[in-house]
Amino acid sequence: MELKKDSNAVSIDMLLIVHSEKRRAAQGTHSELQADPGALSQRRGGLQGVGNGIRRWQKFEGNDVHGTQLTVEVHPRDAMPQLLKKFSLAKCLQGDKNGNTRPRQPGAKDAHAYPWDRSSLKSMSLDLRQFEKLDTYASQVTVKSGLDELVSDLLQEAHTDLERVRVIWIWICHHIEYDVEAAQEKDRQAFKPTDILRTQKTNCDGYAGLFEKMCRIAGVQCMTVPGYSKGFGYQTGQSFSGEFDHAWNAVYLEGRWHLVDSTWGSGLVDSTTSKFTFLYNEFYFLTHPALFIEDHFPDNKNWQLLKPPQSLKQFESNMYHKSEFYNKGMLSAHPETSVIKTVNGKATVAVESRAPTLFMFMLNGKQEHGLLSLRKDGMKLDIYPPTVGTHKLQIFAKGNSDVYSSVLEYTVKCNYVDVGVRLPAELHQPVGPSWFSEQMGIVKPSHPDPIIHTSDGRCSVSFGVEEGVSVLASLHGDEGPITEETQRRYIFQLHREKRAELKVQLPQAGKFALKIFVKKRLEPGNYVFVFNYLLCCPNTKVSWPMFPESFGNWGQDNELLEPLSGVLPANRNVPFKLKLHGIAKALVKGQDTWPLTLNGEGYWEGSCSTAGCREIYVMVLENANHSFYSYILKYKVNAQ
Repeated sequence: MELKKDSNAVSIDMLLIVHSEKRRAAQGTHSELQADPGALSQRRGGLQGVGNGIRRWQKFEGNDVHGTQLTVEVHPRDAMPQLLKKFSLAKCLQGDKNGNTRPRQPGAKDAHAYPWDRSSLKSMSLDLRQFEKLDTYASQVTVKSGLDELVSDLLQEAHTDLERVRVIWIWICHHIEYDVEAAQEKDRQAFKPTDILRTQKTNCDGYAGLFEKMCRIAGVQCMTVPGYSKGFGYQTGQSFSGEFDHAWNAVYLEGRWHLVDSTWGSGLVDSTTSKFTFLYNEFYFLTHPALFIEDHFPDNKNWQLLKPPQSLKQFESNMYHKSEFYNKGMLSAHPETSVIKTVNGKATVAVESRAPTLFMFMLNGKQEHGLLSLRKDGMKLDIYPPTVGTHKLQIFAKGNSDVYSSVLEYTVKCNYVDVGVRLPAELHQPVGPSWFSEQMGIVKPSHPDPIIHTSDGRCSVSFGVEEGVSVLASLHGDEGPITEETQRRYIFQLHREKRAELKVQLPQAGKFALKIFVKKRLEPGNYVFVFNYLLCCPNTKVSWPMFPESFGNWGQDNELLEPLSGVLPANRNVPFKLKLHGIAKALVKGQDTWPLTLNGEGYWEGSCSTAGCREIYVMVLENANHSFYSYILKYKVNAQ
């Protein structure tokens, strides 16, 4: 039938629902209306805008002897009546013996395969770019009066159930603060939605309850799911028992249940200060169940939404990958258990990533006792705990941001220490050349492996250097005589046709870190650390002196053939041979002055006597028209 609505009325459809107020009325109709006791009362006499339609509920009471009541729903012709929408939800509702309905329990069609298939971080196909304007709108909506009006305001820009869930999620994550004090109380406090809106603070139960309430107002099926979690205060490898410590939600979208955690989506608690910080985390919105199970174990295994479901024992022992592990593009880590034992004093961890990523680690809070090598698809880390016992290993990844985030934690149990594997304290990450050193202008290294073994205490390392890049190197060991002043004196740097060569002489046996730094010549700032090699020499007879000290006028393309030792013998004639570019004259100055001559191969050659002097200098004249010589090298002479 049609009903005209004043002079400007449009043609509308009308749904008439007739039911008796008497108990002996038809039971079937009565049960359907009881599906949501507030479905009618919430809308009688009210006017709501939802999507593109307007709903008005009007109550008409007849005077017939049966006491019949008519409820009229007015709606645009192209919109589905709300009661029909309600009835269509029967597919995801179940009835109890009294005829009351509730969201159905998840079944086989809701389950995702375990383990994770790496296809997506989400449980449904999403393009997050489609939410950009919606997210901005939702995050800016403010509370005016009550919850119903807040939801109504949020839904102004939401036209699908997915969008309705999204605006509710975004608003909660950006406006509700985690109440740390309430969470630490022995008896968990119950938060009412009105109190949460007023204080804008709550605990996990409050987050989940508020999310469920707002979804139900929006017409989206939602459940609160209690369970155990690996959240704030979790210790690697701990077991779970007793009361559940967390709560989250399941929402019904596109014929399937999905998981969300607005508590963890809103921010984090600093473990040192116990203060909450808003830090939005997209990971916990419609998370893939095979990933959600890593830190959420529900009271009912059906809410894992997994096939096969995991046991509590598996949950406790399985490796915990933090959300940042997946946010930064990690795929897997080995070992897959949170507690690992050393073998012959060593434990190895490998991480696989979608793209080249920078990593670092800390063992017991220090960046020591490990060798971390970068790979294009991840990294490999060898750990050598310094003592027997239990150790905490943290792994951090940088991803696309400028900040390293903790992505993994292991408990390392060591029952044996290899005293022969003591790494220098100054050995930083990464060790060995990689995609990162190529990115920084160092290519085709002579030694692709991170460890260099030398039996005589000497080695030569070379690599290509891109145009405009300067290289600096320093040597670091835990035992003297290397000091901050002499770290570069055991390395002599040469350049030949776009390749840099580092000649290294070790002062004694042991392990040393050879650090490599680079800087673009035309850019301001300091040299940047790129990587280091681990140099190992077991020969206890090794005792090489430093190289000669070089000064600023020592050109990058110059080459020193002899003498390479920075300390010369006393009372000797010492030969000199160098390749020097762009100079007019060269000489060696000691007690007297000895000129060097340029031979046919382009080398300056000559000799000098070390008698009667403590220092020897190599000096050059850059312009024949000038008389000022510059110092380029300095040698010391042994005492007589």
